[in-house]
Amino acid sequence: MNSSCAVVEGIGTVQRPTAQRPAVTAVLASALLLSAVGCSSGDGGSPLGTARAPGPHTAASASPSPSRSVPPAEGAVKVVSTLTTGLDSPWGVAVLPEGDLLVSSRDRGTITKVDADTGRKTVLGKVAGVAPAGEGGLLGIAVSPSYASDHLVYAYFSTTSDNRIARMFYDEKQPPGQQLGAPDTVFKGIPKGTLHNGGRIAFGPDKMLYAGTGETGDRGLAQDKKSLGGKILRMTPDGQPVHGDPWADSVVYSYGHRNVQGLAWDKDGRLWAGEFGQDTWDELNLIGPGKNYGWPEVEGKAKKPGFTDPVEQWKPADSSPSGIAFAEGSIWMASLRGERLWRIPLDGAEPSAQPQAFLQGKYGRLRTVVSAGGDRLWLVTSNTDSRGRPKAGDDRILQLEVK
Repeated sequence: MNSSCAVVEGIGTVQRPTAQRPAVTAVLASALLLSAVGCSSGDGGSPLGTARAPGPHTAASASPSPSRSVPPAEGAVKVVSTLTTGLDSPWGVAVLPEGDLLVSSRDRGTITKVDADTGRKTVLGKVAGVAPAGEGGLLGIAVSPSYASDHLVYAYFSTTSDNRIARMFYDEKQPPGQQLGAPDTVFKGIPKGTLHNGGRIAFGPDKMLYAGTGETGDRGLAQDKKSLGGKILRMTPDGQPVHGDPWADSVVYSYGHRNVQGLAWDKDGRLWAGEFGQDTWDELNLIGPGKNYGWPEVEGKAKKPGFTDPVEQWKPADSSPSGIAFAEGSIWMASLRGERLWRIPLDGAEPSAQPQAFLQGKYGRLRTVVSAGGDRLWLVTSNTDSRGRPKAGDDRILQLEVK
């Protein structure tokens, strides 16, 4: 790894040697599945199932008995190393089976491979059709659950007319800069705006593709179940509705969202989402099929019939959450305006202790956090996104050891 930092925060940190490339077994398979700026960014629909990840043909399949191990109330974060520097407007991150990272550039429209051992960067190519503007551009990326056989990389991006999801063949045999095939659009028509484009995509434990969208500043879209704005979407890898989802022939999975940029599953298959509020509360939500999360009727914990309250909430100045990840029994939330990494320890579907903040102000705006397996996370800064204050070396990827 490059330039060891040895920055430690928290209580009871255990010193361990710097990790090498993550293992290529179930740990990395899990990492692939756990891959996530506005101001702080009631037809409720009754809950149609549990919040656990459904199977491919049902909105709420049976789940194994959840584990009851509870993480300690006080956690710790150690910055093991700076993997790489000099990234331009990094946004999405996906982990390849061998452990290397793919990183999207929102403004350049490129995807870059970062070697997980050396930090060496290789530009794969530019995604055709990306039209960067405001908060739009090349946003979330994900690796196909069948990557070993199909070598497909998925991307969520803005065009001149909409936000869409496309997949590209990644051919390592081609020269750098020419390794991405032409985008094959699997889903289009997601509303686009200067603000609130959502953009996070991830494959769930059910091997279905999930996408967080924004309401583009048009608040009414969030409560309109016929609109794709202000939603969490669930679809097959080919972009088709999943039989048994909340509404027939619709990819809408949950609604009433303002701007979802974080998606992650815990060890029991429950889906969590980080969401930008407006002026009052940012949110961490436990997602269930068909549930209404309130925007713009409510913001934060309103205890209003027909709406699902967030599990945790923060003032926008302390958070503005983008990517989230699950590791060591906790949700980890990267914050832009708050310039800190939040830890939310879980006891099943509930927090087991108060959220805890780390790295406050040390690395500026934090855009994306993904699991690197076990007690390791990759954390990506976002200071070259036109809203940050870039320092020498920005933007960068940090390797963290957490507990």
